[in-house]
Amino acid sequence: MQEPLLQNIQSPADVKRLSREQLPQLCQELRQLMIETTAKNGGHLASNLGVVELTVALHRIFDSPQDTIVWDVGHQCYAHKILTGRRERFSTLRRKDGLSGFPKPQESVHDSFVTGHSSTSVSAASGMARAKTLKKDPHTTIAVIGDGAFTSGLAYEAINNAARSGDRLIVILNDNKMSISKNESSLARYLSNIRSTPNYFKMKDSVQAACLKLPLVGKPLERGLYKLKSLAKTVLYGSNFFEDLGFRYLGPVDGHDLNQLCSVLSRAKTLDRPIFLHVETQKGKGYSYAEENPGEFHGTSGFDIETGKGKAPSASFSDEFGKYLTEFAAENDKICAITAAMASGTGLDKFAKEYPSRFIDTGIAEG
Repeated sequence: MQEPLLQNIQSPADVKRLSREQLPQLCQELRQLMIETTAKNGGHLASNLGVVELTVALHRIFDSPQDTIVWDVGHQCYAHKILTGRRERFSTLRRKDGLSGFPKPQESVHDSFVTGHSSTSVSAASGMARAKTLKKDPHTTIAVIGDGAFTSGLAYEAINNAARSGDRLIVILNDNKMSISKNESSLARYLSNIRSTPNYFKMKDSVQAACLKLPLVGKPLERGLYKLKSLAKTVLYGSNFFEDLGFRYLGPVDGHDLNQLCSVLSRAKTLDRPIFLHVETQKGKGYSYAEENPGEFHGTSGFDIETGKGKAPSASFSDEFGKYLTEFAAENDKICAITAAMASGTGLDKFAKEYPSRFIDTGIAEG
């Protein structure tokens, strides 16, 4: 594979030196390298393909490792690893003595936190952000968490604590409507209904700045308009859960539009308060087989790039378990199946189709 841009990327500083027009090509090269490597070595492909533009934008706008990025679960960190000086070793991904498939501080100063477990990122990032505040460090801490992981109570405890902290924390919700299986949670339905746009925030900031320039009456007028705006927004659109907690909500933003991403991240970087940024992405973006079947390409042991077919297909323990459980359920109507957002990973897809009333998906609930 030809990598005219990627071969010159040794650190995030090199991403900053590229022109805006070169960034789409960089994203294409990142995707191609990830596809070729996971086809040989196996790994998490669909989730990584979905965050390529977001990762490029983060490293273009922020200054890692001074600005800290925490990847929830961590199986979407491949582009991050490649852009932070590990491209030449990427062929060793998941091999003995090779690169880890997850963030690993022993590998790089750019990996701030060991992940692999779901829903811990916001808690970890909150602590890091508070430490920066106490040390009078002006840099930002960023947590990137998926909508599947965000169903966990651990994540809500963290945002409840962080929202009114005043720390320089950005929580980025990577909303791809998936965890491993399709996200069917109440949160997923809620996220599909909340909307705000960059133009709205630009107008809001302009009005606020104009009010504050007025002598004597400026501050009271700004406070009055804020209360009026909040009341009108609640009446017209209903409340926004994240703003009600104390975050400044931005989004949703197209997670594959680099111009939008760079613009909103630049904006978020200037705000001296906790930010909740809602980014919509497509799992498997850029590889048709992964786009069509993101669950199958969530984790793969290897595949043929041209056909998308996995290597040496054989029945797994989960496949056999799901098969026999479905057969037993036909004879016993007391049998129910429970999964935590992993119907396909636990072999329960067929059970869910055959007995939907006895299939319970709790969403991710780790801690």
